[in-house]
Amino acid sequence: MRGSQLFLVGLLSSVNAASTTLTRRAQCASTLATATSVANQLQTRYDAGSGNYNDGELWTDANAVEDLHNLMLAAGTTTWGTVGSTSRIGKAALNSGTDWASIVAGSWDDSQWIILALWKIADYRSAHGQDITPFMNAASTLYNLVAAQWDTTCGGGVWWSSARNYKNAITNELFLLTSASGYLRTRNADYLTNAKKTWAWLEGSGMRNSQGLFNDGLTTATCANNGQTTWTYNQGVIASGLGALYTATGNATLLDQAEITLDATIAHLTTNNILKESCDNAASGGAQCNHDQQIFKGIWTKHLQYYLDQANSAARTAKYASFLGSQSSAALHYGKNAANDVGSVWYAPNAGGSVFTPEATTSGLACFVSAAKYGPC
Repeated sequence: MRGSQLFLVGLLSSVNAASTTLTRRAQCASTLATATSVANQLQTRYDAGSGNYNDGELWTDANAVEDLHNLMLAAGTTTWGTVGSTSRIGKAALNSGTDWASIVAGSWDDSQWIILALWKIADYRSAHGQDITPFMNAASTLYNLVAAQWDTTCGGGVWWSSARNYKNAITNELFLLTSASGYLRTRNADYLTNAKKTWAWLEGSGMRNSQGLFNDGLTTATCANNGQTTWTYNQGVIASGLGALYTATGNATLLDQAEITLDATIAHLTTNNILKESCDNAASGGAQCNHDQQIFKGIWTKHLQYYLDQANSAARTAKYASFLGSQSSAALHYGKNAANDVGSVWYAPNAGGSVFTPEATTSGLACFVSAAKYGPC
């Protein structure tokens, strides 16, 4: 740990209730500098030949690519501008003959993480006057594959995989997000229809429990909440999806629904005001999060950023700004090591239990980028 004390700021800030439209401050330069150091270290794990991160997976790699482009857009840099075309998903997008169904192999949540990354590559390329058509077309192809997985089992929803044996929160939260965001990008009315029906289904599915948190999914035989782990990322992606649907419809009650779950995350999935997965353990010899789980906290912060982008409200931003700052401070002082990797544990100093992997570092990167935009500076 660098420094003997972690200064954590409180959750709630005073807000001017009369101020509803957000006037954005500049990105926080010091936090962006930290993010850049972490990104440089992350890229030492990147194999430009294969387009993969060492020890990564397709969906976690997609998040890493998305986060790098978020950072470049925030900082106004081009440091990793080739990653969009050298990454596995970028190469696939640039090849018009790509068989995306073969690449995603029936994993419909992975498909949508790739969509989000392709859109972010397109945003970066658009900002630099480059052709975005291959990336938008690839995202559309993937979206259509996912949309075809909707059926009437348990009243609706898309399946988690081609095995068609599980309907879960994350796949359908992502479908809400990709549908609503896809509508905002394309104005294709089918996307908006899908977004509306997906939220209606999620709201009525019973997956959100009495605490306001989404459990992992449904028991297929009974269509009841399976009571499985309330991972942090499930609580973030629902918020970004509802934020995008709010922008598409103007229905402000969607923001209130998003904040039920955001607030529940802060109330129930934190220790010392810092996000903590059930598998996080600062001490050695205890449970450790697996590679998938190591990235979840950063996804929560990233999708809070996306939610605040869409809410565009000074009051709502002020409500979460200090909490984002606390996550960034924890990831910096408790998570980051001297090599600029970020460990899997943020809530306490590492006592041997934090895991340092590309996924954990990607999670930290997302946290710093989000805090640079909306946290204290």
